[in-house]
Amino acid sequence: MPINVHDDFPAKKALDQESIFALSNERAMSQDIRPLKLLIVNLMPKKVETEIQLLRLISKTPLQVDVDFLRMESHTSKNTDISHLHKYYLRFADVKNTKYDALIITGAPVEQYAFQDVDYWDELCEVMEWSKHNVTSTLHICWGAQAGLYYHYGIEKVDYDEKLFGIYKQELVGKHFVVGGFDEIFDCPQSRYTGVNEVQVSNSDALTVLSKMSDVGSNMIMSKDEKNFFILGHLEYDLDTLAKEYIRDANKGLATAKPHNYFVGEDPKRLPYYTWRAHANLLYQNWLNFIYQETPYNVDDIQ
Repeated sequence: MPINVHDDFPAKKALDQESIFALSNERAMSQDIRPLKLLIVNLMPKKVETEIQLLRLISKTPLQVDVDFLRMESHTSKNTDISHLHKYYLRFADVKNTKYDALIITGAPVEQYAFQDVDYWDELCEVMEWSKHNVTSTLHICWGAQAGLYYHYGIEKVDYDEKLFGIYKQELVGKHFVVGGFDEIFDCPQSRYTGVNEVQVSNSDALTVLSKMSDVGSNMIMSKDEKNFFILGHLEYDLDTLAKEYIRDANKGLATAKPHNYFVGEDPKRLPYYTWRAHANLLYQNWLNFIYQETPYNVDDIQ
């Protein structure tokens, strides 16, 4: 799919080098169709990396998608130049009177804090409340999924004894358009210290589990009204993302074990096979196609 972003957006240049089609604003305006409107709340520290990962996946659908990025005003980014955020990212005040077909809330390395202790929690709650009546469907990733499950459905997060880190097998246990074509067993990268209260998830009349991991629990969850989708892992991750995180933790002196089922022969110099890429592409294609079928033609009719 052609994605429509700023002509000079840095991630666009990287995608062009991968032969991934990103429309210029001029060309997008000449196409006589209504593009989907997508807002990405990018909470990850290395924002440009996440931009590229998500736009690469979004680009695979045949639909045209106009993409906006949202930053948290209540948080000062330490890993991304502030000029990049001011130039390419909107504030919530800029979008709160706007409707979007789709919303993505990314993960963030804050899962060991109480939700209320995260400096932008109140602002993120405003976004999630706004999404109830201004967005057709929201995809929450990793900590963003934990935050969304807690805010919308009261599902508490739980601490793990050690970091869940590596490539883990997922079992498909639910049916929905967004997981159509998925294998019954598939791989998904995980990188987190917390999960969700499985008893609360199972007892919720509002939620359905789509995939789970043996001895760990849910990985993909959806609300039964199809408004919210949650993935606790990182299908969007690049081949080397976990390797970079492992090196980062080692440089910090953290006793993080090697990522599970990742390095070939347990050798940190040998990256794994890219076994989750097809399902990552399929998830985002399915989700956007689902939204295309469900969202009103007039975006202002979203409620």
